[in-house]
Amino acid sequence: MAARILVVEDDPDIAALVNRYLDKAGFISELAASGHDALTAIATRPPDLIVLDLMLPQVDGLEVCRVIRGNEATAGLPIIMLTARADESERIVGLELGADDYLAKPFSPNELVARVRALLRRAHRPAGPRARTLAYGPIAIDTDRHVVSLNGRDVTLTAKEFLLLEYLLKHRGRVLSRDVLLTDVWGYRYTGGTRTVDVHVRRLREKLPLLAESLVTVKQFGYKLADLPPEA
Repeated sequence: MAARILVVEDDPDIAALVNRYLDKAGFISELAASGHDALTAIATRPPDLIVLDLMLPQVDGLEVCRVIRGNEATAGLPIIMLTARADESERIVGLELGADDYLAKPFSPNELVARVRALLRRAHRPAGPRARTLAYGPIAIDTDRHVVSLNGRDVTLTAKEFLLLEYLLKHRGRVLSRDVLLTDVWGYRYTGGTRTVDVHVRRLREKLPLLAESLVTVKQFGYKLADLPPEA
């Protein structure tokens, strides 16, 4: 079944362009021209992914993102933000609020489609014949159900936070560059900077305090998830 993409964009020309490319790629795209309309549509029937412009009438994109992440029923929805190229501070705020990815305007519709595919592929992988669990001290990841728990209690992560954590656990003890993380977790080579990785790492450290010390920053390069001692 084709994935449903909600495009939240008040510029009718950009909305029509994105809609055309998504439909051509085999997705079912739906349009919302304001933050209020987007929240109504999401509450009525959550989509599989949201393409969200920041500059919106009534309710801006940052508030829409905040509401989505604050609701347990929608907290895991993949979100790709669309921003003006000069709005770096707002992009960072959006990432801090839980957006999985962003594209700066003007953008290539084909690149947007590629990022939608990459995010959906990683967020909705089919379950294998057996449940697999990764453990890191009191942190447990059910890779089939996309559930993370800390000391037996579920922790809500976004799609990209989950996939980044899974990748780090599978490559624990290795120094991983930001470029490698972007390529392997986000699914593309991004040349506009690696702040996206830094923001997601910070959010993981906040949600899983054990990582505050064990997820080590390697200066001017990337990150390493240290091996835990046997008693951890």
